[in-house]
Amino acid sequence: MRRSALIIAAVMLLLSKAGFAHRIDEYLQATIFSLGQDRVQASMRLIPGIQVSPSVIAGIDANGDGAFSDAEEQAYAQRVLNDLTVTIDGKHATPRLISWSFPQAPQLRDGLGKIHIEYAIDLPSGGLDRSLIVANHHQSATSVYLMNVLIPQDRSVRIVAQKRNERQSLYELDYEQVEPARASQLAPWNTFRVWLNGGQVASLFRLGMRHIAEGTDHLLFLLVLLLLAPLLVAGGRWGSPVSARQSLLRILGIVTAFTVGHSITLSLAAFGVVSVPARPVEVLIAVSIFVSAVHAFRPIFPGREALIAAFFGLIHGLAFAATLDRLGLGRWERLAGIFAFNLGIETMQMLVVAAILPSLMLMSRTRAYPVLRIGGAIFAGAASTGWIIERLFDINANIDILVNAFARHSLLIAINLFAVSLTCKFLLSLPRRTA
Repeated sequence: MRRSALIIAAVMLLLSKAGFAHRIDEYLQATIFSLGQDRVQASMRLIPGIQVSPSVIAGIDANGDGAFSDAEEQAYAQRVLNDLTVTIDGKHATPRLISWSFPQAPQLRDGLGKIHIEYAIDLPSGGLDRSLIVANHHQSATSVYLMNVLIPQDRSVRIVAQKRNERQSLYELDYEQVEPARASQLAPWNTFRVWLNGGQVASLFRLGMRHIAEGTDHLLFLLVLLLLAPLLVAGGRWGSPVSARQSLLRILGIVTAFTVGHSITLSLAAFGVVSVPARPVEVLIAVSIFVSAVHAFRPIFPGREALIAAFFGLIHGLAFAATLDRLGLGRWERLAGIFAFNLGIETMQMLVVAAILPSLMLMSRTRAYPVLRIGGAIFAGAASTGWIIERLFDINANIDILVNAFARHSLLIAINLFAVSLTCKFLLSLPRRTA
């Protein structure tokens, strides 16, 4: 089903504990449709975040023994299909369960597993113009949805239009079944038209933005390094501020280096050139934050922040690739997917930098800056230590809850930080240097 496939629209979600410090309170339900002459086949991937996984597990494990039997898995898969409303050409249709696969309960609990359900919709006899409408109501209170269609392998099937509601829980697909001779003429245009229809690249761009916005571990690593960009090192300690031009150049260098680093491994991992298990990657991401926190206390690689950002960016890129991998993109989909997803990441990074840059520039020239630097280092060091313990020993220390509580108020924090920096600039400015 992945051959010559269309880019899958993005999820507005960080996908489970493949990124331990990410968004964890939603249930992703992604459906990919494949069109044939006499039926529509659908492939569903259901991925619960760790805060909603207990309710999903309870819904599967009917006898509460902590294991999923074949009967329990089939019953849950059928329940998912029962929560779908399907019409073909305005007539009700019943999805037919084909196959299902489930991870073990501990994997779902840790946010590492995904449920895979295949079903078919048999087409009634009809005209050349067909209309498929699917509404997904399964666990709607906690779910985010994705629905898309593959480019048909049968050239006599031509997609006309796709429509979705904002949540993508309601999907409408209009297509035609044309004569083979005409189909061969329309095939190239049809591929391009489907590519453009529905804004798939834009969806993956938005996914990249949300991924970095909600990936608090990625942002924390970057922000701690940016805290140090306006400062000189003197006598093995952080000293006086550099010029505004130097600060800007350093910040640009750090962000660019991080971008280059994670772009390399994102591309390599997304195409299967390199493959690293999720747990070591997540441990190393936590280590990268810890190293940057120590550096914020006492310089251990002064002037080399950009090199460190590039090095650890290689590690962070492997985690970014896990998101694309879980979407099940085909090989050629990944090419455009990587571009759009990565562009979204860079856009959000620049927005974050733009939001805090004025505050850093102002406060670095005041006596209050050491408080911000040390406070940021303590927070990052404590969070990273907790993540390292969680990820090494599979212990739930609730670090995600603490960090995400701050992340939910990031805009308010940025506004208050700017207000404080203005106040400090007027009240606690450092004396100007004399020639």
